[in-house]
Parts: sequence; C-alpha cells; structure tokens
Amino acid sequence: MEDVIRSLGFLCLGSRLKRLGEQLQADTQRVLDRLDVRIQSSQYPLLAALDRLGPLPVGELAQSLGVAQPGVTRSVSLLAELELVEVAPSSDDQRRRIVSLSRNGRRLVDEAKGEVWPRIEDAVTALCADLSGPLLSQLAAIEDRLAAVPLDRRTEKVTVP
Repeated sequence: MEDVIRSLGFLCLGSRLKRLGEQLQADTQRVLDRLDVRIQSSQYPLLAALDRLGPLPVGELAQSLGVAQPGVTRSVSLLAELELVEVAPSSDDQRRRIVSLSRNGRRLVDEAKGEVWPRIEDAVTALCADLSGPLLSQLAAIEDRLAAVPLDRRTEKVTVP
C-alpha cells in the first residue's frame, strides 16, 4: 500500500516527523518495559532536565523541554505519584511550584544514565549512521531501517561498556 505521507514529501514533513517520533518512543517504551522501568518513555526528558538543570519551576521546566506547560504539569503529577519527583512551593512566590528529583527519581536517573540511555542512544546513532543526501531521502532510509529492525530490537545488539 502506498505511504501517502511519505509520497507527499515536504508537504507532510511535520506529520512524517511526528510519526517517526511516535515510532521511536514506542520502540523505546518496549525497551523500558523489558527492563521493568515503570515510567513512560516520554517522561524521561523531564527527568533528564531535572538531572541536568536541577530543581525548576514548572514553567521553566516546560520551557527547557520546549513543550506546553499543561503537559508538563500532568507529567509532574504522575511522577510525583510514583515518588520520582517532589513538588514544593517556591520560597519567594507561593504560587510557583518547584519540581525536583526525589531520592527514588535520582536513583532511576542514575540507573538510566548507566544502562538505558546509552543503549538507546547507541541504537539511534547506529540507525542514523552513514545517512547522507536530501532530508527526505534520509527520512525514508530511517523509516525503512526501523521497519526492518525496530529500535527496541536494535538495543539488544548494542553492547554497553
């Protein structure tokens, strides 16, 4: 069957990138599920931002991720229920909520940085290795490679030092 989004080229670039992103997230989720990690792959960037930048107000956390604040607020609530983040009022403005990694969140991030993230990064790096030429051709190559061997199966082939 014809892939209409692919055949429309730059006209549907946003849809194509979204589809590719969703596929990568779904494959990453399968990796996390196999490793018995209890969060969604889409929540890791939030934890990574807190790891890298330290405690942040919800608005700045959203800005650091380049996503809308309501989505971050929902993720923060879920992660707080899982006791992976802590939310406290700001000392200078009680309306602002400051989000930080909890002890469990720090442990999860440290494990992810040692085990999970390198595997996924290496698999994506290998997936994109040797791509060259026009963007649409590169996207087609990535899509074809993922169709042949999904990212979660690629992580099995990567050895982590």
